[in-house]
Amino acid sequence: MPSLTASRWQPSVITLALLAAAPPAHAAEVTPERLAAALAQLDVLAPRVLQTTGVPGVAIVVVHNDRVVYLKGFGVREAGKPGVVGPDTVFQLASMSKPIASTVVASLVSDGTVDWNDPASRHMPQFQLSDPWVTREVTIADLFAHRSGLPGGAGDDLESLGYDRPEILRRLRFLAPASSLRSAYAYSNFGLTAGAQAAAQAAGKSWEDLAAERLFRPLGMAHTSARHADFTAATDRAALHVWEQGRWAPSFTRQPDAQAPAGGVSSTARDLAQWMRLELGSGMLGAQRVIAADALAQTHQPLVARGQNPVTGDTSFYGLGWNVDIDTRGHIFWNHAGAFSQGAQTVVNLLPAEKLGITVLTNAFPSGASNGLINSFYDAVLYGKPSQDWVALWGKAYDGLTASFAAGGAAYVTRPSTPLPALPLTAYSGTYTNDYFGTLEITQENGRLVAHLGPQRKAFVFAHFDQNTFTYVPEPEPPAALAGVTFSIGPDRRAQSVVLENYNGDGQGVFTRVEPPK
Repeated sequence: MPSLTASRWQPSVITLALLAAAPPAHAAEVTPERLAAALAQLDVLAPRVLQTTGVPGVAIVVVHNDRVVYLKGFGVREAGKPGVVGPDTVFQLASMSKPIASTVVASLVSDGTVDWNDPASRHMPQFQLSDPWVTREVTIADLFAHRSGLPGGAGDDLESLGYDRPEILRRLRFLAPASSLRSAYAYSNFGLTAGAQAAAQAAGKSWEDLAAERLFRPLGMAHTSARHADFTAATDRAALHVWEQGRWAPSFTRQPDAQAPAGGVSSTARDLAQWMRLELGSGMLGAQRVIAADALAQTHQPLVARGQNPVTGDTSFYGLGWNVDIDTRGHIFWNHAGAFSQGAQTVVNLLPAEKLGITVLTNAFPSGASNGLINSFYDAVLYGKPSQDWVALWGKAYDGLTASFAAGGAAYVTRPSTPLPALPLTAYSGTYTNDYFGTLEITQENGRLVAHLGPQRKAFVFAHFDQNTFTYVPEPEPPAALAGVTFSIGPDRRAQSVVLENYNGDGQGVFTRVEPPK
């Protein structure tokens, strides 16, 4: 099977780092006694974590040597309701969908339908980025490794406004690159989605049908889907929970179909055991060959450096839809987390040298429950006991992340003591546009400015802050924070352009008035 070519994958530094960090060949560290003790600790630790964090529910599955050795649920599917979490409770996986998408594409590489080094535009001719050369050269592997040059989060803002997948991918061409091709890592849901979509078009299938045909059905993953409608149709499903007013509340839903390859899979602990067995078995499920070993192995090659994990200190790289991490004792892990700010948090973590893997699914965000349980498990199975309170450490890290989001709107919480007056609202109302977001219509409604943006004409109410600056709340979902709106005024004392601060991270938040002067 063709592998990642040296011209596109430059492995020397990364590979040497991995070889230097890897321990010499030795007997298995995971003895039956250690594994049994670590699994018994999960029985104690999981309920304790739910009690200390308040997270409503968790499902855990552990695979070792091609066997499911642990499969349990704890807590409830929805806070305040009696339905319990079990092995067949369906959770939204969020970004844990990415390594699953990688496995699906590996199946196409396995039979020669695509190669990881194929330019995405070969199979998806409509795909364009801002640079014609990059459009011709960027490969499926580049998109899955987040090294296409697209800025991090590219397209997420379009999804939040209601654009569908084809239109989001079309509009990526209007984004200036954050880096040159293959020079840097920038996590992009819709970059990876573009790579998956190219592979699906090569196979002549929708992504959702392809995932079911190539992975879910062959592995017997009967409760797994890349369609949100299938998740909502499940009776045994976990609701999303966010922290509100001192409790976990099922206040929001998340419909991720636009980014299904990157964040739209829903599944159960039992189903995910089959996928973990396939990954740890190098494409084998029991005695059955499902995917060629070399096609799947390419997904675990470290292609771009991510830096150091701020909680564990592990050295981290990204492969094709997988994090490839090395801990301080030289163990190599394949892992990926998933989270929706509306209330989902999941993690898969595989230790291939020991044919061992664990997945933890939770129905709340943010908390240290999922990552903390996994780090505690590996400490127990490798070293006999947890080295520290991983749940608390991860919880602190997520608290810091939440605080940083809130700080982003702090500048607008308090108005100036003597704000300058605004112009008459007629000076600001009108039609504005830019290529990436499309048309922004600002109208006067009940003495206020209201903006409408996106295909669903999503409404934002502007509140005056100071002179020609207003504020608004871009999203009611967490992390909700005020953002600024600044109008530039022309000689006719009418706004010529407006900047929506929340959408200006990549310089795309500037809208220019388009209707003729009155």
